[in-house]
Amino acid sequence: MSATVLSGKELAAAIRAETTAKAAELTAAGTPPKLAVVVATADESSAWYVRSIAKAAAKAGITCDIVDLGPDASDTDIRHQLASLSVDESVHGVILQTPLPDGVNAQDVALAIAFEKDIDGANPLSLGRLAAGLPAFAPATAEAVVRILDHHQVELTGRHVAVVGRSTVVGKPAAHLLLDKNATVTVCHSRTKDLAAVTSAADVVVAAVGRAGLVTGEHVAPGR
Repeated sequence: MSATVLSGKELAAAIRAETTAKAAELTAAGTPPKLAVVVATADESSAWYVRSIAKAAAKAGITCDIVDLGPDASDTDIRHQLASLSVDESVHGVILQTPLPDGVNAQDVALAIAFEKDIDGANPLSLGRLAAGLPAFAPATAEAVVRILDHHQVELTGRHVAVVGRSTVVGKPAAHLLLDKNATVTVCHSRTKDLAAVTSAADVVVAAVGRAGLVTGEHVAPGR
């Protein structure tokens, strides 16, 4: 049985074009959009990711300020910086880049990000608002799952979707977004008994557990 790849390239291009147009509109109106990325690590892979964010923002006409607190930043330092950016009227979005220094809990310090500016969905309050059906930013990967399904016109209303993964970064927010699409959602994970039996009964399977090889062909029913 052949598989159909649900590519996100066309959708990504459309989103970039829409974002660029909106940024130009806001700038012309006297409110140039600005993103702030708070970094507290010397991790090179993280540095590469932050550079890619800044590059993408620049292409879209969005100012991106990288606030590097250094790998020895304390819980208090990070929390204070996030709180300060949250009340800065010139800043419209705040990202807390991980990893963080040893002993700093990401969810604890992310509470200092105002949910209105929490564009990466890092503040636990954002997840709570998603669960309550209130306006909030979802983590990008979870949002991408639903946007790609919509783009490819995959019907979700009334259908059974199995989400494999329960992280606050992908699995849980994806489940809430899918519920908002009127899907019937089952959340599974690496300890779900007879995972294949659960997923093969679903119309749509979202693999979000971050473990290669956990979901295989036997987990998906033929023709789905």
